[in-house]
Formats: sequence, structure tokens, C-alpha cells
Amino acid sequence: MRNACSSKWSVPVLAAAMGVVFFAAQWAGGDPWAGLVSLAIMLLAGGAVLFGGRSETVRGLRGDLRDERFRQIDVEATALAGVALIGAVVIAFVVDVARGGDGMPYAWLGAVAGLAYIAGVAVLRLRR
Repeated sequence: MRNACSSKWSVPVLAAAMGVVFFAAQWAGGDPWAGLVSLAIMLLAGGAVLFGGRSETVRGLRGDLRDERFRQIDVEATALAGVALIGAVVIAFVVDVARGGDGMPYAWLGAVAGLAYIAGVAVLRLRR
């Protein structure tokens, strides 16, 4: 049975919605042209996923291929993205502190990641 998240429209609609959010935020911040660029990028990315053809990778991103293999690929790709993001946050924290900043924009992101990891290990351990 397919759920709403596995529709071929899920990723393109989310990309378009995020593009609108980025546009609104950048317009509110005084830079509507950058907002239009962000919106265009998100619409292009969503369109590429929607109209990406028969590529297995694109079909997997779209949710067409929700078999065991692609679920495992998704879990591993998500873990890789998480490790890359945590590494970037740690590096940004160190650079900010070295430049005389307090590191707080990055410290709270690192704290959220650490707490989410601890909660994930605890919950998954109880479920298995």
C-alpha cells in the first residue's frame, strides 16, 4: 500500500513549497531577487525529479522504487548526509570560535544533532 509520501508528486510539491518559503523569507529580509533565484532553483530541482525519466536514481528519489533495496539505500544516504552535516557544523563552530565569535549558531545545531542521535539510539534499542 502506498502512502502520501511515496507519490511521484511528493518531492516536487515539497521542493516548490520550500521554494515559496525561501522566496518569502528572502523578500522579507529585503532581497526579493535572491528569493526569486531560490524559488527558481527549487522549481528546477522539483521538475528534474518529476520529469527525470526512467533513471532508477530519479525514480527512487521520487518514491517509485520503495522496495527493500531502496529503503536501505535511503537509510544509508540519510546517515551519510547526517554525518556530513554534523561535520560541517563542528567545523563551523571551531572556525567561529577561532574568529572570536561565541559559536552559538552552530552549538545549538550540534546539540540538536547529538540529542537526536541519543534519542534515536535509545528508542531503536527498545524497539529491537
